[in-house]
Amino acid sequence: MIPHAAAAVGASESARASSSASGDASDNDQPELIAQSHERSKSYGLRPYESPDFCPVQQSELKTQIERSQSLFAHALPVMETLYSQIVNTQSMVILTDTSGLILHSLGDDDFLAKASKVALQPGASWSEESRGTNAIGTALAEARPTLVHASEHYLEANRFLTCSCAPIFDPYGKTVGALDVTGDHRGFHKHTMALVRMSAQMIENQLFANTFQDVVCIHFHSRPEFIGTLVEGIAAFTPAGRFLSANRSGEFQLGLSSRALQAHTFPSLFSLSMSQLIDTERGAPAGIVQLQLPSGVKVFARVEWKRQGAIARSAIGSEPAGESYAAPSSRAYIAPPRQAASLDALDTGDAQIKTVIGKVRKVIGKDITVMVLGETGTGKELLARAIHADSPRHAGPFVAVNCASIPEALIESELFGYEEGAFTGARKKGGIGKMVLANGGTLFLDEIGDMPLHLQARLLRALQERAVSPLGSNKLIQVDVAVVCATHRNMREMVASGQFREDLYYRLNGLVVRLPALRERSDLDAVANRLLRQEQADAPPISEPVAQMFRSYHWPGNIRQLGNLLRTARLMAEDAPEITEDHLPDDFLEDWHARHSIQPAADSANAAQAPRAPVATDSAPKRLADVEAMTILAAVKAHNGNISAAAKALGISRNTVYRKIDEAGGLPRAD
Repeated sequence: MIPHAAAAVGASESARASSSASGDASDNDQPELIAQSHERSKSYGLRPYESPDFCPVQQSELKTQIERSQSLFAHALPVMETLYSQIVNTQSMVILTDTSGLILHSLGDDDFLAKASKVALQPGASWSEESRGTNAIGTALAEARPTLVHASEHYLEANRFLTCSCAPIFDPYGKTVGALDVTGDHRGFHKHTMALVRMSAQMIENQLFANTFQDVVCIHFHSRPEFIGTLVEGIAAFTPAGRFLSANRSGEFQLGLSSRALQAHTFPSLFSLSMSQLIDTERGAPAGIVQLQLPSGVKVFARVEWKRQGAIARSAIGSEPAGESYAAPSSRAYIAPPRQAASLDALDTGDAQIKTVIGKVRKVIGKDITVMVLGETGTGKELLARAIHADSPRHAGPFVAVNCASIPEALIESELFGYEEGAFTGARKKGGIGKMVLANGGTLFLDEIGDMPLHLQARLLRALQERAVSPLGSNKLIQVDVAVVCATHRNMREMVASGQFREDLYYRLNGLVVRLPALRERSDLDAVANRLLRQEQADAPPISEPVAQMFRSYHWPGNIRQLGNLLRTARLMAEDAPEITEDHLPDDFLEDWHARHSIQPAADSANAAQAPRAPVATDSAPKRLADVEAMTILAAVKAHNGNISAAAKALGISRNTVYRKIDEAGGLPRAD
């Protein structure tokens, strides 16, 4: 599962770094951790003998949650597959959840998946402590550290046939974004499973780290040069001016400083070298590896990575970083400043509706008028909010986004207004700062405001009117000065009329109401697609005209978010191809497009002769598209002597689709 052999040698160091950064539970405090979790479970009103709620969320809601965690989801899937290959045929499964404990995806042995489904251990089900009591997923998220829950340690008796090892996943800023878990039959318990899970979670975190920052200088370092580029390398990101941004777990461990302590540092204060000296040193370094000194005095080997606007340029001996011109190295060497947040001008790509929205917004920026952005999921509401902030007089202040739909109802009050120590069971020591206070002097973006619980709407209205908040469990008022932008995909007028949303809050928030059109309604689809592609990679291959035509005729239910994810995948699949073609597009998109246009996907030329033609409808033949589709798939499987992979390739669809259609038709056995 570890991409480089050298990383296996450093597994123990990786475990130490992971433990140090996340507060991993040792064997000594395991009983106390479980006991505290059981107390919390009891306080949630759960009883060990009761059966939990086994109803998963609707597929549409699960899809929405996956879209909200799209970066985590995209980077976790390949790691999950690698992890599963290590535990295959061990009566186990690999699970990915979001930060609330909702299962987004799982892989596992078929027989064990069937057992797990009996306790709703499946995508769409929530495994938070509040809903399932003590379990590795919920407890790891509650404690923010890797957690093992074995057999009878589970709070609910129904779950005691399981043994679970889970590690939370943190973003580059130390915020929990999800969890990775391996669950299996308790009779097959192995202690090494937790080490695999922890290292896999760290791999995901490193991937998130690598794809978070733009226009930065990343330092990859380790005391042994052979470990650079492996799981155990330290990574630290700095602005071109040398300000510290973030470090991965191994980086924090090697630097010997916490994330909070590192925020006060710069590149020179950490590595005893100025940025201009770094450039000079790197230019003459053999194999591009330089030596740096940590605050502890320890010497480390390092590779410097220059990242700018989606393109990564690794500098080599005697060459400048690709993509931009830099001043010749000297004591006065200049490094380009970091890219600013997208402005309103950058959003204007030729669509008349968008141009009108931008024109309206410009007239109210800086005038203390709340902007309400309406539009379907994925239309770019947060992007518009960020652009409003970037073009406002508050651009130097913080931009704080709160998704009112993704935070559990029980936590949204504390997230928004903050809380004092001991305000509720499980509250962190020293309390927590609310999002409204964090946004002081800047912009507060309330996404999916229509999903805010009714009982909290009165508190929000009062806070906005009085420009002050009172943290949960406290009597003190904290003055705040924030500009507010809110967004929703719901019909707010209907919600007000039905009593689901307070009328007084609605009129407080809708100072200016603008609607972002769905992607299918926009006239600038080509420009949007090209802009998203260039953001991924400056020199990405162009989109071929046949693919562009497919895009223009597609309904884009996920809007710009869906298009961005699709192009990210297509770019990777295209590799060195001269342009992005249909062969590079994801299977699910192709299946949906062809189904809606009643066209059978083209077979690979090598298999065209073997691919069966769609049956011609006659009076006795099935006339439903689904029946024709099933007949075509069954015929393809038969033509390839039951080889599912060959049939899928000939039809231009995925293996999973072939399996699903065979099951629906009650046809051939699942065997290649």
